[in-house]
Amino acid sequence: MVSQSLQYVQHIKDIMDRVVDTQYKQIDEASNIIVEAIKNNKCIYVFGASHAGIIAQEVFYRTGGLVPINPILPASLMLNVRPVSHTSAMERLEGYGSEVLKTTKIEAGDVLLIHSVSGRNAVAIDMALDARQKGVYVIALTNISYSSQVTARHSSGRRLYECADLVIDNCGDFEDSCMAIEHFDQKVAPSSTVIGAMIVNMMVVQITEKLIALGIKPPIYHSANVDGGDAFNKQMFEKYKDQIHYL
Repeated sequence: MVSQSLQYVQHIKDIMDRVVDTQYKQIDEASNIIVEAIKNNKCIYVFGASHAGIIAQEVFYRTGGLVPINPILPASLMLNVRPVSHTSAMERLEGYGSEVLKTTKIEAGDVLLIHSVSGRNAVAIDMALDARQKGVYVIALTNISYSSQVTARHSSGRRLYECADLVIDNCGDFEDSCMAIEHFDQKVAPSSTVIGAMIVNMMVVQITEKLIALGIKPPIYHSANVDGGDAFNKQMFEKYKDQIHYL
């Protein structure tokens, strides 16, 4: 018997193809916005609650990644909180996203990427609405098909894709789990983490290419595990100290 895990791999490839076919323009536009922010010495922030926060961790302080990326990682919304079900309660608490945003140094001209697969919870919606009021450019990474089939957990009645300046669809399945297994009545294996990581790293590649074309040396980390890596990264810390807030 051949495991359906191979079908999962093929399904992920199919989703990747859909993203490239339908979302490339939006990904390209997101990279343009971030390039402008870097040129203008502005900051880039990334937020996601619970598992969505894995994408925020994917893009900061790592080899091959952009230096001026600031994750928003409130402890109450991260997977190491106990009990972990607390994250579900907090991401539904209206007003909490506004309070989280106040703890950052975000300001007009900055960019905020918010990752939320369902896009229905209050924390992401509050954060998007408040950021836009501040003059921050908001990019939503979400699942439009999924989100459009659920109601908002926010008094505005809006979901994340209805609150952002630019929306990137991860093209995933409803509920995110995507594989139907015989003799089992619910799907297994989500796709949003691997697809989300692909999307944000596509953006990193595009941003790097565009900065080079403008004659700007891209602010990219070296691995701390190669000779000279620590010294190089220390120089990056110093050069971009006004744009990074996680040290």
